[in-house]
Amino acid sequence: MPVDEILLEADDQMEKALTHLRNEFRGIRTGRASTGLVEGLKIEVESYGSTMTLKELANLAVVEGNTIMVKPFDPSTLKDIERGIEKSDIGINPQNDGKMVRLPVPPLSTERRNQLIGRIKDLTEKQKVSIRNIRRDANKTLQAEQKSKVITEDDVKSGEKQVQELTDGYIKQVDTLLEDKSKEIMEV
Repeated sequence: MPVDEILLEADDQMEKALTHLRNEFRGIRTGRASTGLVEGLKIEVESYGSTMTLKELANLAVVEGNTIMVKPFDPSTLKDIERGIEKSDIGINPQNDGKMVRLPVPPLSTERRNQLIGRIKDLTEKQKVSIRNIRRDANKTLQAEQKSKVITEDDVKSGEKQVQELTDGYIKQVDTLLEDKSKEIMEV
């Protein structure tokens, strides 16, 4: 496998790790209401006999700046949606009016903000480890290609340098995401 292919594959995998982190961050509550808080919630729908995401079951909208409105496509799933939200760990009590569910997003306490900061730091560290593992795998592939005489020692050194630059770039992006999300959580 040529060096370019190894680098492309590593870049692709690192990008997926970054995308995963962005998606994880969308589900973490800040002081503002956002449909990203609930759209990925898994809801068990008894009448369908399956588990679906809330986004697949209902229209989601933010109303009045601090309330998420959940209007199911099928009114028979309303109770399942309410039960699913209650079981989740988002810390919002659903209000069912018979046609839709309202989720008033209360302001965060300082203690809860600090807990969320700790959680996003954990998520960030996991993705950094993932990116470093991708670097390690790419370097191993480079070494294996050299052993099988596909690429030269110079190619390996050059490739390892490029893999490290790629890794540094993605780690920096992860740190930027962490910093931005931390600021967002701490806003009052």
